Amino acid sequence: MVFEGLSEKLQNLMKKMRGYARVTEKDVKEMMREVKLALLEADVNFKVVKDFINTLTERAVGQTVLESLTPGQQVVKIVHEELIRLMGSVPSKLTYSPAPPTVYMMAGLQGSGKTTTAGKLANYLRKEGKRPLLVACDVYRPAAVKQLQVVGSQLNIPVYEMGTNTDPVEIAKKAVAHAKSMQFDIVIIDTAGRLHIDEELMNELKRIKNTVKPHEILLVVDSMTGQDAVNVAGSFNEKLGIDGIILTKLDGDSRGGAALSTRAVTGKPIKFAGMGEKLNDLEPFYPDRMASRILGMGDVLSLIEKAQTAFDEKQAIELEKKMRTATFTLDDFLEQMQQIKKMGPLSQILGMLPGVDAKAFKGVELDDKQFARTVAIIQSMTKKERSNPGILNAGRRQRIAKGSGTTVTDVNRLLKQFEEMKKMMKRFTGGNAKKMMKGMGGFRRPF
Repeated sequence: MVFEGLSEKLQNLMKKMRGYARVTEKDVKEMMREVKLALLEADVNFKVVKDFINTLTERAVGQTVLESLTPGQQVVKIVHEELIRLMGSVPSKLTYSPAPPTVYMMAGLQGSGKTTTAGKLANYLRKEGKRPLLVACDVYRPAAVKQLQVVGSQLNIPVYEMGTNTDPVEIAKKAVAHAKSMQFDIVIIDTAGRLHIDEELMNELKRIKNTVKPHEILLVVDSMTGQDAVNVAGSFNEKLGIDGIILTKLDGDSRGGAALSTRAVTGKPIKFAGMGEKLNDLEPFYPDRMASRILGMGDVLSLIEKAQTAFDEKQAIELEKKMRTATFTLDDFLEQMQQIKKMGPLSQILGMLPGVDAKAFKGVELDDKQFARTVAIIQSMTKKERSNPGILNAGRRQRIAKGSGTTVTDVNRLLKQFEEMKKMMKRFTGGNAKKMMKGMGGFRRPF
């Protein structure tokens, strides 16, 4: 889960603070010490932490907080606001050239996920109605051109390449001319990386920049490298000049220090976050939504957006009715699993729900094998058992396990997951569910 370690510590602190009916300066300073430790453990840059804590302390010991009727909540509000500010305050969108094609140049070290991210970005922009062209300018890394071609073919997006014996600057120049003649409105150049920043790499990138004059240079940073990610971002910005950052592997980094530091160190916005391995796992970076996720306040807007692309409208209306009348069955559960599987890792989705402890669902992911097992177990039940799982005694469970080629433990685990989902849905059949459904345009799609 994104920011898992940091999120858990800060959420516990916020919970503690919310309960305070009275807050002294000493309480605030003690809390700030704990926030500071949590951030440093999450690998946030030391200078960034120092500035962040100073600002927080200054605001939190102010008269309006200490004399407030709800001082604990006021402190939580300040932490939330300052986290948003640290990550960029407002989302930073890609900009487009007034005269197509718009050229985006991808830069970054080897292993940062640059080539895959180029494909993800092309896929994202195509969904926005654009016509992208991918350009293979990494002529050094073995199979880099082939990798981009594979990504392009998976997405059905064309790749411009001239093999590995041509100067990357020439490839970039000819690719832009090709895009103009073939009316592509987006050109995404996948440049070479190195294992470390060196003069040769930077000179080549500068030559490409000076020749094709990209509209934006996007730096791809592996968030799992922690402090190194921050140093890399700083060096690229200083030597090349970047316009935005794309953080990759954010779903695999439980600390999150890179996301909280890169923007503060470079002054450049984080534009996208890679949240998984699939070619549609690229999300625009929203500082306010990310801050809410870190503090356990949920991220309902992102959840709605994911749901709108994944859920079937008729099924949604039927599900909403079943949620209200508490007639949710194992058949419905299976249907929901199929829809949720389209939305991404379950821990990510649950982390977007306000007040839901995603840790309780840790390890409950919908991979293909597990999903096939779930289908086999449910299909081995009678219609009566699927409608009323309460009748599943030990004998019936043994029969189902045998029929599905699984174990009784597997059957029990599935039934437990079913009960957890029912409880979760029950919590959202009141005001929260209505708000979310309205946000999706009335009771049309479930979350």
